[in-house]
Amino acid sequence: MSIAGLKPFSIATPAAGGSTAQTSSDPGGVGQITGAFANVLEKALQSVDAQEKQVRVLNEQFVTGQISDVHTLVIAAEKAQLGMQLTVQVRNKVIEAYQEIMRTQL
Repeated sequence: MSIAGLKPFSIATPAAGGSTAQTSSDPGGVGQITGAFANVLEKALQSVDAQEKQVRVLNEQFVTGQISDVHTLVIAAEKAQLGMQLTVQVRNKVIEAYQEIMRTQL
């Protein structure tokens, strides 16, 4: 599964002046924390995508006879599968948290 077609989402950042100081419109540095969280998620998705690409390359090499060590292929495939399962579980938890917040009555 390739995620190459996904576009990164934009996060509200401080004003164009480049100041990262807290302002009255961003109490507690929420924009900075959100940006950092987005960066962590983006790096994690890139890592999962790289693992998937590595498995495809190893699979092609195995099928064409360039490598004969099936263990390398199986280990890479399992790592990619675990990475994808972790990504799906994190996504599910984020959606669950969002839905819980939306159910909260003020």
